[in-house]
Formats: sequence, C-alpha cells, structure tokens
Amino acid sequence: MADNSQIDDLDRRIANARAVEEARVGTAPAQPAKGYGQGSRVLMELIGAPLGGGVLGWAIDHWFTGSHWGLIVGIALGVVVAFRNIFRISKERAE
Repeated sequence: MADNSQIDDLDRRIANARAVEEARVGTAPAQPAKGYGQGSRVLMELIGAPLGGGVLGWAIDHWFTGSHWGLIVGIALGVVVAFRNIFRISKERAE
C-alpha cells in the first residue's frame, strides 16, 4: 500500500502537469467555428422541417379525413421549407 508521501508526490505532479497544460493551451475554452454551427443548423432543418410537416399532416388526416394526402402534402411542404431555410443559411458568411 502506498504511503502518504507517495500520494502527495503524485498529487503534486498532477497539479504541475495541469498547470503546464493550461499555460500551453490557454485558459479560454475553444469556441467552435461558425461553419460548424451553420452545419448543425442545416442538419436540424433537414430533419425538423419534414418531420414537423409530417406530424402536422398526419394530425390533419387523423382529424378531418381518412386519406393520407395531408401527410404527403405536409412532408412535401416541410421539405420545401427546409430547402428555403438552408438557402438562407448558405447566404450567411462563415467566419
């Protein structure tokens, strides 16, 4: 079993290594680039808009009709909205 002096020595070496690493990297956490955020927004648009349109279309079908035209139209409108928003995102300047 290790005695207290070995544990204290290990704690001191770990603290020194952390201090050296913080001095090397800096204390400020790295911020992701804006392009990464834009990519995440595009992904959310591609998933969310058709999914939301599909859910709304299914709800309209469920409440008002027995056919699946509301679902089909809802998904189609969701895809159109997603691509329109992606086009807007692509016009933003990535820094």
